[in-house]
Amino acid sequence: MTHTITLIPGDGIGPEVTDAVVRILAATGVAIEWERHDAGIVAFERTGQPLPVDLVESIRRNTVALKGPVMTPIAQGFTSVNVGLRKSLDLYANLRPVWNLPGVPARFQNVDLVIVRENTEDLYAGLEHEVVPGVVESLKIITERASTRIAHFAFRHAQRHGRKRVTAIHKANIMKLGDGLFLESVRRVAREYAGITYDERIVDAACMQIVMTPEKFDVLLLPNLYGDIVSDLCAGLVGGLGVVGAANLGSEIGVFEAVHGSAPDIAGKQIANPTALLLSAVMMLRHIDEGGAADRIMHALGRTLTDGSVRTRDLGGTASTSEFADAVARAL
Repeated sequence: MTHTITLIPGDGIGPEVTDAVVRILAATGVAIEWERHDAGIVAFERTGQPLPVDLVESIRRNTVALKGPVMTPIAQGFTSVNVGLRKSLDLYANLRPVWNLPGVPARFQNVDLVIVRENTEDLYAGLEHEVVPGVVESLKIITERASTRIAHFAFRHAQRHGRKRVTAIHKANIMKLGDGLFLESVRRVAREYAGITYDERIVDAACMQIVMTPEKFDVLLLPNLYGDIVSDLCAGLVGGLGVVGAANLGSEIGVFEAVHGSAPDIAGKQIANPTALLLSAVMMLRHIDEGGAADRIMHALGRTLTDGSVRTRDLGGTASTSEFADAVARAL
């Protein structure tokens, strides 16, 4: 079977890490036909749109996409491509597994977390306006529908993958209505999953506990903004954003992406680590029922990292992006 998948190389280091991952995927023997589309600054300069309509339509048609990092201008310029994709395709769940890779130095070992983040509303949706000069209002929207939907996603994921606990993260002690509605919705859903332990943590206390004893957590369920922050915090436990993958999932569509930035300062130098996007591609392979190839990549990646003779600079080595990809492909 040939899988038709939308490919978004992104900008900055995106094309380099994307090319590396595509070559590793080719080495598995899985038949993939790529539909390549630009997004972000590359698309904006060419078409005037950071998120072209033909790109969105390609993902809708293929239902699966692999996406490299895309730059989001800070405090000016076009709005986030990531947020735009999530809204337009209703990719309501951000799924980010966080675990230790063999041979990768990290502050903690035996970390095995899954972060489930609501992806469509809350402050992160970017609904804001200037009331009068010097006064900006940002809207935090929480709905029962979105909170219930993401709660079901988290508990179903826990069931399917043998997870034992779901922890809801909130600030309902202060935002009693917004975060309170999120908690009420999650509590109702939790009662439907008797085999899964459910508990709650206030977000600031949860961050402290995560960096002290991450092994005590299993599945973390968060609204959008807290999820963005805590997921990066958890990546720091195992070596950083360069060694963690992610997926944005809807009822029918999945976009699998690197969670790190586009790093324009090192673009074109062939020194970026492609592991994060590779791990996202592994999640993609499982999503399209190519679990055998996903297992082989994880084994090859583990062998390469454990051997240690071919490492990118962020992991203490001197290998280029392409050299690292070639080493993983050889291990396959």
